[in-house]
Amino acid sequence: MPRSTLSAADVAYRHVKDLILDDRLPGGSMVSEGEIAGQLALSRTPVREAFLRLEAEGWLRLYPKRGAVVVPIAAGEARAVVDARLLLEVHAVAALATADDRDRLRSALESSVAEQTAALDHGDVEAYSVQDTAFHLAIVAAGGNALLTGFSVTLCERQHRMVARSLWRDVERARGFVAGHARLAALIGAGDTAGFEDALRRHLQDAHLAERAADAASL
Repeated sequence: MPRSTLSAADVAYRHVKDLILDDRLPGGSMVSEGEIAGQLALSRTPVREAFLRLEAEGWLRLYPKRGAVVVPIAAGEARAVVDARLLLEVHAVAALATADDRDRLRSALESSVAEQTAALDHGDVEAYSVQDTAFHLAIVAAGGNALLTGFSVTLCERQHRMVARSLWRDVERARGFVAGHARLAALIGAGDTAGFEDALRRHLQDAHLAERAADAASL
């Protein structure tokens, strides 16, 4: 959404959330209202509103007159995200009633895979990341349950944060994720729900759990 159509509080909210999700504000780091207000040429009032919203969503912990601390990724969160996303995406694929439904989704996912590949060919990891999120949201949305689709948005944001560092430093790893996406699309088109579940489990574990294990080993 263009900045001109957003309120000042929305602009501040989106800015700070993007910093968190891209790991430019890592877990445990401190950020102040004045710092963000200065970056965006805003008063502190809309920034304070944004901080309150981010606290309610679990991204920040506020300390009056001091600022806010970015909430670190909790122990076990990666496993919880993997389990939840697996349930949602497999449920959505199982809900596809006809071959035409599966084929439409497969076609949309293959288009996304092509855009992901093009983004990485141009070294644009940010554009790849947007398409990665859209790919998985399209699967859940195809199941026709708006409530589950909304929940999936939150899960995808958490996933984005968990893998941000690995993607920025290793484009080739992202290419491996794209190959996994192509495999998932093909399994959907073939109507192989069991094969899709197995492939998705491996894909999500590679994206989430391997990254968290590597982070823990580096401490």
